[in-house]
Amino acid sequence: MNDKEIVDRILRHHDVNCYSLIVGRYTPMVLSKALAIVKDRELAGEIVQQTFVRAYDRLDTFRGETLGPWITAIACRQAINHLDEARRRQTRQKESARQQPEEYDEEHEQLLQRLEHAIDELPEKDRQIIQLHYYEKMKTETIAAKTGLSQQNILVKLHRIRLRLKEKIKTYGN
Repeated sequence: MNDKEIVDRILRHHDVNCYSLIVGRYTPMVLSKALAIVKDRELAGEIVQQTFVRAYDRLDTFRGETLGPWITAIACRQAINHLDEARRRQTRQKESARQQPEEYDEEHEQLLQRLEHAIDELPEKDRQIIQLHYYEKMKTETIAAKTGLSQQNILVKLHRIRLRLKEKIKTYGN
């Protein structure tokens, strides 16, 4: 029996046993196509099953002579959908991991406390520049306009303040 006759028999006479002929005939082709796309034998096996279920559900839309190209097109879509879903899941996991706060060890926490202490000991003007640049994320040109200093002066001050903070943190550590 050719594919068109099998499909006609399934649709007109509800002879679902004929569908096993289609599954037997096209499983190797569908498996090969799915495996070429997903590169995972177990997943390719799942895609084969999903492909034949979807093909059966849509058998009434088949208009060709042979089922091979039609079923492999379904398998390709199924495999690509699996890859897309895996990428979306991976992206969501990465985004979720980025949104979760990092765990700090005790040493890191002590370093942060020393930094805060060193910043508190800075002169008011320097503390303000640090606050605007690092905590409020202002650009140097905005800080310059706000403080009345030149942008170059702000850059130099930031550099010098950072050096002083590094030295203070080292002395606190000893």
